[in-house]
Amino acid sequence: VQLQASGGGLVQPGGSLRLSCTAYGTIFSVNAVGWYRQAPGKQREMVAVITGTGSIDYADSAKGRFTISRDNARNTVYLQMNDLKLEDTAIYYCKQEISPYLPRMWSDYWGQGTLVTVSS
Repeated sequence: VQLQASGGGLVQPGGSLRLSCTAYGTIFSVNAVGWYRQAPGKQREMVAVITGTGSIDYADSAKGRFTISRDNARNTVYLQMNDLKLEDTAIYYCKQEISPYLPRMWSDYWGQGTLVTVSS
Protein backbone atom coordinates (compact mmCIF):
# COMPACT_ATOMS: atom_id res chain seq x y z
CA VAL A 1 0.00 0.00 0.00
CA GLN A 2 1.24 3.48 -0.86
CA LEU A 3 -0.27 6.89 -0.25
CA GLN A 4 0.18 9.65 -2.80
CA ALA A 5 -0.43 13.19 -1.59
CA SER A 6 -0.73 16.24 -3.80
CA GLY A 7 -2.05 19.77 -3.90
CA GLY A 8 0.53 21.71 -1.96
CA GLY A 9 2.10 24.88 -3.23
CA LEU A 10 2.74 28.55 -2.70
CA VAL A 11 -0.24 30.71 -1.82
CA GLN A 12 -0.74 34.21 -0.50
CA PRO A 13 -2.34 34.85 2.88
CA GLY A 14 -6.10 34.53 2.58
CA GLY A 15 -5.81 32.11 -0.30
CA SER A 16 -6.99 28.52 -0.62
CA LEU A 17 -5.56 25.13 -1.43
CA ARG A 18 -7.02 21.66 -1.69
CA LEU A 19 -4.89 18.70 -0.70
CA SER A 20 -5.60 15.17 -1.88
CA CYS A 21 -4.28 11.83 -0.68
CA THR A 22 -5.03 8.58 -2.47
CA ALA A 23 -4.14 5.10 -1.31
CA TYR A 24 -2.99 2.59 -3.89
CA GLY A 25 -2.41 -1.13 -3.66
CA THR A 26 -4.22 -4.01 -2.06
CA ILE A 27 -6.82 -2.55 0.28
CA PHE A 28 -9.47 -4.51 2.13
CA SER A 29 -10.76 -1.66 4.25
CA VAL A 30 -9.87 1.82 5.48
CA ASN A 31 -10.64 3.02 8.97
CA ALA A 32 -9.63 6.49 10.12
CA VAL A 33 -8.02 9.01 7.80
CA GLY A 34 -6.41 12.32 8.59
CA TRP A 35 -4.08 15.16 7.83
CA TYR A 36 -1.13 16.21 9.94
CA ARG A 37 1.47 18.90 9.48
CA GLN A 38 4.98 19.71 10.58
CA ALA A 39 6.30 23.23 10.51
CA PRO A 40 10.05 23.96 10.60
CA GLY A 41 11.43 23.36 14.06
CA LYS A 42 8.15 22.02 15.39
CA GLN A 43 6.65 18.62 16.08
CA ARG A 44 4.13 17.03 13.79
CA GLU A 45 0.58 17.91 14.80
CA MET A 46 -2.89 16.76 13.92
CA VAL A 47 -4.83 19.05 11.61
CA ALA A 48 -8.02 17.10 10.91
CA VAL A 49 -9.20 13.51 11.14
CA ILE A 50 -12.22 11.44 10.17
CA THR A 51 -12.74 8.32 12.25
CA GLY A 52 -14.00 5.03 10.91
CA THR A 53 -17.47 5.91 12.15
CA GLY A 54 -17.44 9.27 10.39
CA SER A 55 -16.71 11.56 13.31
CA ILE A 56 -14.59 14.55 12.42
CA ASP A 57 -12.14 16.40 14.60
CA TYR A 58 -10.14 19.52 13.83
CA ALA A 59 -7.26 21.23 15.52
CA ASP A 60 -8.34 24.53 16.99
CA SER A 61 -6.19 26.33 14.43
CA ALA A 62 -8.10 24.64 11.59
CA LYS A 63 -11.66 25.06 12.80
CA GLY A 64 -13.74 27.27 10.55
CA ARG A 65 -11.11 27.40 7.82
CA PHE A 66 -10.29 23.80 6.87
CA THR A 67 -12.63 21.02 5.79
CA ILE A 68 -11.66 17.36 5.66
CA SER A 69 -13.60 14.89 3.54
CA ARG A 70 -13.19 11.41 2.16
CA ASP A 71 -14.21 9.44 -0.91
CA ASN A 72 -14.31 5.84 0.20
CA ALA A 73 -14.77 4.52 -3.33
CA ARG A 74 -11.53 6.20 -4.38
CA ASN A 75 -9.63 5.60 -1.10
CA THR A 76 -8.99 9.32 -1.09
CA VAL A 77 -9.02 11.93 1.63
CA TYR A 78 -9.14 15.66 0.96
CA LEU A 79 -8.31 18.78 2.92
CA GLN A 80 -9.83 22.01 1.72
CA MET A 81 -7.92 24.89 3.24
CA ASN A 82 -9.36 28.38 3.08
CA ASP A 83 -8.20 31.71 4.49
CA LEU A 84 -4.66 30.43 4.78
CA LYS A 85 -2.35 32.19 7.19
CA LEU A 86 1.42 32.51 7.40
CA GLU A 87 1.43 30.07 10.30
CA ASP A 88 -0.14 27.37 8.14
CA THR A 89 3.18 26.98 6.34
CA ALA A 90 4.28 23.39 6.85
CA ILE A 91 4.70 20.01 5.26
CA TYR A 92 1.31 18.33 5.27
CA TYR A 93 1.13 14.56 5.67
CA CYS A 94 -1.85 12.33 5.18
CA LYS A 95 -2.43 9.16 7.13
CA GLN A 96 -4.83 6.35 6.47
CA GLU A 97 -5.49 3.34 8.68
CA ILE A 98 -5.61 0.52 6.17
CA SER A 99 -6.17 -3.19 6.37
CA PRO A 100 -4.75 -4.72 3.17
CA TYR A 101 -6.10 -8.23 3.49
CA LEU A 102 -8.13 -8.91 6.63
CA PRO A 103 -11.07 -7.27 8.37
CA ARG A 104 -10.16 -4.74 11.07
CA MET A 105 -6.41 -5.43 10.92
CA TRP A 106 -5.54 -1.79 10.34
CA SER A 107 -2.07 -0.30 10.22
CA ASP A 108 -1.03 3.31 9.77
CA TYR A 109 0.15 4.33 6.33
CA TRP A 110 1.61 7.77 5.68
CA GLY A 111 1.89 9.82 2.55
CA GLN A 112 5.16 11.41 1.49
CA GLY A 113 4.18 14.92 2.52
CA THR A 114 3.26 17.92 0.45
CA LEU A 115 4.65 21.38 1.15
CA VAL A 116 2.29 24.27 1.77
CA THR A 117 3.91 27.69 1.82
CA VAL A 118 1.86 30.74 2.73
CA SER A 119 3.72 33.90 1.89
CA SER A 120 3.08 37.36 0.55
